[in-house]
Amino acid sequence: MQEAINATASGTRIRVFWQPGCSSCLRTKEFLTRQGIAFESIDVHNDPEGRAALAALGARSVPVVALGTKYTLCQSINDVIRFLDLKTTPTPPLPPEELVRKLAQVLEANARYARQFGAEYFRKPFRNRNRTPAGLTFHVFRVAEMGVQAAHQIELRFEGFDDVPPQEWQAQDIARWGESVRAQLLDWWEHESDRSLAYDVPTYYGRRSMHEVLERTAWHSAQHTRQVMLMLESDGVTVDRPLTADELGGLPLPEEVWDK
Repeated sequence: MQEAINATASGTRIRVFWQPGCSSCLRTKEFLTRQGIAFESIDVHNDPEGRAALAALGARSVPVVALGTKYTLCQSINDVIRFLDLKTTPTPPLPPEELVRKLAQVLEANARYARQFGAEYFRKPFRNRNRTPAGLTFHVFRVAEMGVQAAHQIELRFEGFDDVPPQEWQAQDIARWGESVRAQLLDWWEHESDRSLAYDVPTYYGRRSMHEVLERTAWHSAQHTRQVMLMLESDGVTVDRPLTADELGGLPLPEEVWDK
């Protein structure tokens, strides 16, 4: 970390590589802003030169915080804190049983919202990223599925976050599949022998405790479900039973719903 400190002191600019609609990207930028840390914001989705700069680092996913030629992935704020040698401590995660309960509520809500989309709007890209309601509602469930798989020592790979639903799937198909993912979550938790979730699981950003992975899975799915609600509202649809502050309470969500 002394190398990172020296780089900052010598005037090397901190760069944050991100893309619109990315939950971890938004959380990372908000975190650095709250810490009073200036950074260069690089949208790799809409900036070809930014994509080339990210590739030159050797990174294949976002968000990334970089100092010169060194960088860290930002799936965990702890990694950002260590990389920049910040004198701060993140809020401890909720207990595992609370995370499971909140994630189950999020998945139930996302299935409900998926069924509210009209067929034409369901496949229409939203705002400044090529992500559709169909892709995003599917993504929420895929995030949860990958989190459950990690508990079974199936590596959490970033490529899985790019999975999209079959072209022929309609809103009802995605909702039904999502309900089966929710059932998998609850079945895993019912049979989990170590409810502390202190054991390590494999991820693309290193081996992490299952408790940490579950927290990320829960808030990641929740943030994208907030975006699903935004999509519905943008189409003039009244959201059926929006997720409440109490239901989302304790999850380390970004303040904003979508990058501006």
